[in-house]
Amino acid sequence: MSATDGTGGSEAGPRTASGPDVGPPPPGAPRARRGAVLSGAVVALGCVLFLGGFVWGAVLYRPYTVPTDSMSPNIGAGDRVLAQRIDGDQVRRGDVVVFEQADWGDLPMVKRVVGVGGDTVACCTDGALTVDGRPVAEPYLAPVTQASTNGISRTVVPEGRLFLLGDERLGSLDSTAHLQDAQGGSVSRDAVVARVDAVVWPMDGTLTRPTGFAALPGGISRPGPLTPLLTSVAVGAVLILGGAAYGPLARRSARRRPVASRPTGAR
Repeated sequence: MSATDGTGGSEAGPRTASGPDVGPPPPGAPRARRGAVLSGAVVALGCVLFLGGFVWGAVLYRPYTVPTDSMSPNIGAGDRVLAQRIDGDQVRRGDVVVFEQADWGDLPMVKRVVGVGGDTVACCTDGALTVDGRPVAEPYLAPVTQASTNGISRTVVPEGRLFLLGDERLGSLDSTAHLQDAQGGSVSRDAVVARVDAVVWPMDGTLTRPTGFAALPGGISRPGPLTPLLTSVAVGAVLILGGAAYGPLARRSARRRPVASRPTGAR
């Protein structure tokens, strides 16, 4: 005889409590997750490029404001330049350098190196500046500017020193104005603190390395890494903006995807 409960029904077996049914994830969820992961990776890469380029540039370069027109037409008074921090022994002929020389003025000055220790500088032969007797092409001068208005007597640059001229040869207070000094108008290499790579305001771009000095011993310097650094910062900014925008777009696109209908009778 079977046992019954109080209602006359048969005794029920053990019951198992069950939670709420868990349905399948929304149709676009996997795609949205992939979009979020890709968006985060792109933003992270952009941050590395942007911050890395910015920080490295801040370590290598320093901004200066040029006080006079002595470097016109390439650099004018009040222009902002970016100059790479270098040691004096890295200076080559043709470089535009920033240097500090107490008896030349109280502010950092910007001039072009035309002679290094041991060179013999003179002007003019057929209207051209000569270094060790070789005429030097100076395309950075304005078309009507002479290599020197008053000439430069034959001057031997002492070892460890530099002979500097402004690109505006008419009124530049450069080595020619100090020829009677004990060192013949030259400046110590140790006085150089940086080499100008670009004019950033107004945005005239990078300075071209003059090839007229390339045939002389030591050649000319190579451009600094300013262009790759600026490219890194620009690409990083684009990736940050693009990655940040892609995540929401991917989620929105996933929500709008049509749900495939199940065939009739399918269980």
